[in-house]
Amino acid sequence: MRNIRLLATDLDGTLLRDDKTISLRTRRALERVRAVGIEIVLVTGRPPRFLRTVAEELGIPNIAICGNGALIYDPTEHTIIRHTPIAPALAVALVTELRAAAPGVCFAFEREMVMGCEPGYLTALQRTPPPDILLADALALCEQPISKLIAVHPEMPVEALLPLAQRLAAGRALATYSGAPFVEMSAPEAQKSLALAWLCAQRGIQPDEVIAFGDMPNDLPMLRWAGHSVAMANAHPDVLAAADEITLSNEEDGVAVVLERLFDR
Repeated sequence: MRNIRLLATDLDGTLLRDDKTISLRTRRALERVRAVGIEIVLVTGRPPRFLRTVAEELGIPNIAICGNGALIYDPTEHTIIRHTPIAPALAVALVTELRAAAPGVCFAFEREMVMGCEPGYLTALQRTPPPDILLADALALCEQPISKLIAVHPEMPVEALLPLAQRLAAGRALATYSGAPFVEMSAPEAQKSLALAWLCAQRGIQPDEVIAFGDMPNDLPMLRWAGHSVAMANAHPDVLAAADEITLSNEEDGVAVVLERLFDR
């Protein structure tokens, strides 16, 4: 592995603690990273509206990858640099087929800066509607390209819904799981690894100059692409098996532990 030029890290379950905060130790480690000129890229399934707040809190104005790779976002300018969406016709097909295969399934979507969902989605997750959300039937919400389609079932656990969605979407969309109680579907080209590779190519950065941190299956493509991959101790078994090394959990500042070791070298 060459000298590190870019650090790519997932947020939930990785950089952030379970209460969605970041520890002082991890903040200081990231400050050291930036001070020596290493770029930090936040890579997450979360939407841009969440990333803007996190980037401000962390003091990391760098470009971020959102929606599992569907969006590359500039939190400073609050603009989308690159969008890899699901086409409306495909979104309609996925909704229709999943409804037939799992009656009662409910949907939400992320479309760049906007979120929409069916009322049943909020009921299934026992959530209060956030401000400015679009509420409508899923088919009505699929009239424009979608960054990420989300499916939840009030009775079927995500462990059962995921393989069903993967079979229906095979070859047409990517269905994955990020630790939340729902399935996330995106365009096949919308992956954390592909978005990170595109971003690195713009900067002349090679894979072996990248260190990546993650914890869930949606992080696997990114971890496999990076020159050095690190799984959190709390990671999914598939991630633990695929990573080059395993650090402490997100509650124990596992990202900071690795970065401090690298600086000490």
